[in-house]
Amino acid sequence: FLHGPYPATHFGPKACVLSNPTSVMHIQDPASQRLTWSKPPLNVLVIRKIRDETLLEPFKELCRFLVEEKHLMVYVEKKVVDDGSLMRDDSFSAFRNQLCTFREGYDDISDRIDLIICLGGDGTLLYASSLFQGSVPPVMAFHLGSLGFLTPFKFESFKTEVDKVFEGNAAIILRSRLKVKVVKGMFQRNEQLFSTQENGIAPHNHINNEAGKITLQLQVLNEVVVDRGPSSYLSNVDLYLDGRLITSVLGDGVIVSTPTGSTAYAAAAGASMIHPNVPAIMVTPICPHSLSFRPIMVPAGVELMITLSPDARNTAWVSFDGRKRQEIQHGDSIKITTSCFPVPSICCHDLVYDWFDSLAQCLHWNIRKKQTRLTDANNGTENKGE
Repeated sequence: FLHGPYPATHFGPKACVLSNPTSVMHIQDPASQRLTWSKPPLNVLVIRKIRDETLLEPFKELCRFLVEEKHLMVYVEKKVVDDGSLMRDDSFSAFRNQLCTFREGYDDISDRIDLIICLGGDGTLLYASSLFQGSVPPVMAFHLGSLGFLTPFKFESFKTEVDKVFEGNAAIILRSRLKVKVVKGMFQRNEQLFSTQENGIAPHNHINNEAGKITLQLQVLNEVVVDRGPSSYLSNVDLYLDGRLITSVLGDGVIVSTPTGSTAYAAAAGASMIHPNVPAIMVTPICPHSLSFRPIMVPAGVELMITLSPDARNTAWVSFDGRKRQEIQHGDSIKITTSCFPVPSICCHDLVYDWFDSLAQCLHWNIRKKQTRLTDANNGTENKGE
């Protein structure tokens, strides 16, 4: 899903790119990315930001509309419908039993959902992404949170907007994700197995590889962050690209992000902001102990690997979209590449307008007082002189 103009493969009269059938890539004009339905959607997953009382009414309105007017099967997380305020609400109880509930980590609903609707901030979209480790249904996100960079829709007109999406032909943006694989060392094997089974279930993303190590596989929408954790020492990790050592990162840590994640933690660490359709992976150091370590972009599809440097004085810690934080020790490795399962995010207007509107409204990008025309400035000076 790499997007851009198709590159010329012939250079001059005699040179060309060697044909390789194993590296075929599909190129599509981003402006032509439109959502269509092969069959009418029947199952909708509604994700609500928890611990926010202001979202109770919008949540009830949306669920009632989808169940009673659109006659759809609505899936909601169990802890959301078990909220004390909703349990005491008589109007919600009238159709509560018509909702399908699930528990994260226990129930796999990835093959049942046709559409995802998020109510809240950017965190709801990240959470939706984490529920689908393979193909992701289209995501429609309503801005009911604090920042809302990834949530372009206003809830005031939710019925009209939902109807438009159901009709099809809505603009979508394919937000690339990172496929991450964490291989733990042998000395952690028994401890990890015990900790993953404490809740009575072994998560599906923990598997044993041939060497007997534990491998954690995840799809990450924003970023993978490796940092020094609680240690007072600088973190010291080695960064490999396609098996070759590129550099060592000595500082507070390093961020490996998608273009979507370039406006999150990476932006705060000094990285450039990249449009989500640009096929790239960004590597951003966190407070590096070097005056020349600048953020870099590498092509989507390469494999990055992060390990502790042999002379590191302490361990490191890794997190994935701010979740599943764990310690990285000598002998562990983190392998990162571009996933083939993007998040199809439905646009309110189009993929260009929505992104620049979010830059201006949420991050106040390049907002300053306008410069006056030279004639106006001269007139002002002349008047003062008089």
